[in-house]
Amino acid sequence: MMGSIMHQHPHCTSLVIVLCVFCGVFGAAINGEYLIGVGSYDMTGPAAGVNMMGYANIDQTTAGIHFWLRARAFVVAESSQGPRFAFVNLDAGMASQLVTIKVVERLKSRFGDLYTEENVAISGIHTHAGPGGYLQYLVYSVTSLGFVQQSFDAIVDAIEHSIVQAHNNLKSGSVFINKVENAGINRSPSAYLLNPAEERAGYLNNVDTQMTLLKFVDSASGKSIGTFSWYATHGTSMSKNNKLISGDNKGAAARFFEDWSTSKAKSSSSTPITNSATTSNTSTLVEKAQTIKATGGKPCSKTSSQGFKVRKNNGSLFVGAFCQSNVGDVTPNVLGAFCIDSGKPCDFNRSSCHGNDLLCVGRGPGYPDEVQSTKIIGERQFQKAVDLFTSTAEELTGKIDYRHVYLNFTNIEVELDGNKVVKTCPAALGPGFAAGTTDGPGVFDFQQGDTKINKLWKRLRDLLKEPSRYQVHCQKPKTVLLDTGEMFEPYAWLRAILPIQMLRLGKLIILSVPGEFTTMAGRRLRETVKETLISNGNGEFDNNIEVAIAGLTNTYSQYVSTFEEYKQQRYEAASTLYGPYALSAYMQEFNKLAKAMAKGEKTINKGPSPPDLSSVQLKLVLDPFGDSPPPGINFGDMKQDIIGGTFRKGGTASATFWSANPRYDLLTEGTFAVVELLQEKRWVPVYDDDDFSLYFRWSLDNSSLYSTATIEWEIPKVASSGVYRQRHFGSARKTQDSPINYFTGASTAFTVS
Repeated sequence: MMGSIMHQHPHCTSLVIVLCVFCGVFGAAINGEYLIGVGSYDMTGPAAGVNMMGYANIDQTTAGIHFWLRARAFVVAESSQGPRFAFVNLDAGMASQLVTIKVVERLKSRFGDLYTEENVAISGIHTHAGPGGYLQYLVYSVTSLGFVQQSFDAIVDAIEHSIVQAHNNLKSGSVFINKVENAGINRSPSAYLLNPAEERAGYLNNVDTQMTLLKFVDSASGKSIGTFSWYATHGTSMSKNNKLISGDNKGAAARFFEDWSTSKAKSSSSTPITNSATTSNTSTLVEKAQTIKATGGKPCSKTSSQGFKVRKNNGSLFVGAFCQSNVGDVTPNVLGAFCIDSGKPCDFNRSSCHGNDLLCVGRGPGYPDEVQSTKIIGERQFQKAVDLFTSTAEELTGKIDYRHVYLNFTNIEVELDGNKVVKTCPAALGPGFAAGTTDGPGVFDFQQGDTKINKLWKRLRDLLKEPSRYQVHCQKPKTVLLDTGEMFEPYAWLRAILPIQMLRLGKLIILSVPGEFTTMAGRRLRETVKETLISNGNGEFDNNIEVAIAGLTNTYSQYVSTFEEYKQQRYEAASTLYGPYALSAYMQEFNKLAKAMAKGEKTINKGPSPPDLSSVQLKLVLDPFGDSPPPGINFGDMKQDIIGGTFRKGGTASATFWSANPRYDLLTEGTFAVVELLQEKRWVPVYDDDDFSLYFRWSLDNSSLYSTATIEWEIPKVASSGVYRQRHFGSARKTQDSPINYFTGASTAFTVS
């Protein structure tokens, strides 16, 4: 059977579309040129004690950083006064309606009506390893213990700064197309097989392997300044047990691409620095290192860590973004799902083992090392993007345009073939939702595919809200486990109003969807929009137009499955909030936008505006009460110095410092952990906690309430031989009302050879 074959052999050749945008310096769009700018800003957020958004695992709270999170933006315009739009890619689980509302308010105060909700798209990469608490609906803040202002502010600030950077960096450009191959696997192949055979026969794979890439080049200098790509794979290489902030595989791909671009620029413009520390023999290095002791903790300024950051954001950094697409049923755990007790493949239809979904877990390519899996999947996306980035073909030209509307998705009338009229439903979650997925199994005794719940769960459900008779009928064959669309105490559990948006850059159409479309759902949406544009465009659109889906954009409404997939009620279908006709509603409403765009008509009815619930949010996460080091100790002193003075490349060097809760100051655009290399008589930062090789781990001793920070450096094979040390930055308050004090400390020196 096609689905099972594709599941076992994911590395099939596929079509990948490349759109390469070259930016110049002229002020207006002439002969197909556009004004294009890029920007980037730190959005990492609180690295201690805040629940991560994604797995809904209440025990998964932040406790350090693997690599920092960023908001990456591009702005494209026909001219300084012509049509434009901004697209922002977040290293976050998803977009948030409240975030979008507040960002647009800030942009309006800066730019007037230049950037609005209609022409600003904010999309999440779907990492499951970022701080949560930034969405305004209750169902998403249960495990985060309510709204977390610090998480929210970090994201809003970063989006604003990244768009401002992109706006200030506008240059002119052109667009090109090319092809290459890529791969992935489907985590719900049995549901995919329920789609019509003739429809499935039109595709080589049961996952959507199309990648769309934009390349930005300054035509004045000929230097590349950024790239954005869209490709579908879940941000679940890091497991639900991970507690280090991470952009997962897409964040890793972005880091690899940005570093690759920077290294290319450096190698072409300068010669490598050589000094005695990196060229001396090993014995000389050891002797030198033995004379350099730990500094002890010392005070520093609020901005000191920014000066030690390896990648300083001065507005001119290369920006590489790996955006999300129709990711609903696509997993990065490409080895498949296996029973952890027997090692055998899981049940095909239910993704369980002996009736227990907790035993069925997907394996990434680096299994059992989830960091290695993250790296491998990130590298695969990075390498394919490099292939696309370094080649060009057909130039794209044409208009910049956009359409946007808000819709009350709880009662949309949808006209199906044969003039049958159906409706969407108020939001609800089924028992398959509670089962989780092979990327992160759920809890209790639920399984994917469940369409019934027992009496105990019915009683518990009804204590919260017994679903109306209409809701029960509307959601069938889903059984309502949580009637979230009809729950409003203490405030709305889930949204009713959703935005949909279309962005046009010449022949490229980007569909901003507020959720996770499954593979076939995304294909249907793209095809129907393409057909509508062609049939209504009076020759302006043809079969060469390219339609890309930007998933998890502007807000979040979980999953969208096809009608056929909905029948099986696996996780994706059980999480399709608005009933079996949700996809049909999206297709109908996007077709309206496409028709308006093709005919040059504006959308007169903008729809009902979503509420701003910021004033009613529950906030149960407490601020740190205050930190003090042990008696006779300063913050930044060593608790455990470097053990072993000499390390081989490929080894691991670690040190632990007395520290404080990293939530006192997020050290935005700074760093908590640095590795310094001695170059002649000067210490130079060469790695920090934004590198894949370095980990910053925070911990709190629950008995003494003292905090520590551990820096763990997996020494890269490409590291220079020389004398190194580790440095920690932090901030602390004695009490909640005390001023913030900043500190730093460095370890004893050690050698790498």
